[in-house]
Amino acid sequence: MTGHDHHHHSHDHSELSEVELRVRALETILTEKGYVDPAALDVLIDTYETKIGPRNGARVVAKAWSDPAYRARLLADATAAIAELGYSGRQGEHMVAVENTPQVHNMVVCTLCSCYPLPVLGLPPVWYKSAPYRSRAVSDPRGVLDEFGLTLSDDVRIRVWDSTAEIRYLVVPQRPAGTDGWSEERLADLVTRDSMIGTGLPKQPGEVA
Repeated sequence: MTGHDHHHHSHDHSELSEVELRVRALETILTEKGYVDPAALDVLIDTYETKIGPRNGARVVAKAWSDPAYRARLLADATAAIAELGYSGRQGEHMVAVENTPQVHNMVVCTLCSCYPLPVLGLPPVWYKSAPYRSRAVSDPRGVLDEFGLTLSDDVRIRVWDSTAEIRYLVVPQRPAGTDGWSEERLADLVTRDSMIGTGLPKQPGEVA
């Protein structure tokens, strides 16, 4: 676990809950008036959770994989390096990039609520906000990863990073083998949302068209 104090400012949560309440009220009104199909809304939310939002982070990771100078800047000052690519904003003001290695696997959680780097990962998945993940990711990270289908060998150390209202983390997964000479765009296709949270791995070259 990281040693920093875990402070969450109340104003951060009140603003979030106010936005969430507005969104829910708007959804209800639009649905009742027949403007929005709830199923279509679910598809839209899923798109932002799993496709559009994480694509930003995927581009950051792909650049780090292919550009050693950018990788160094990302690990030294993630906020500035991510902003170089045009990704910044609320809940992405103070970013820290942590890099997976053959010896260390990083995993991100927010034990007190669900702080999440929106500019690079989009909307948080439902499981990230759930109490079981938030508690067990700290007490039994290896068991949680097993449940995600990610079984690591005993000699790989798992580091759990606890997001706060001040600091949010981006996991830089290991670059898959067999991708030498790939463009950043092609590399980005391998980067999954879960691999940037640490609950998954990137796709392998054979898994993308």
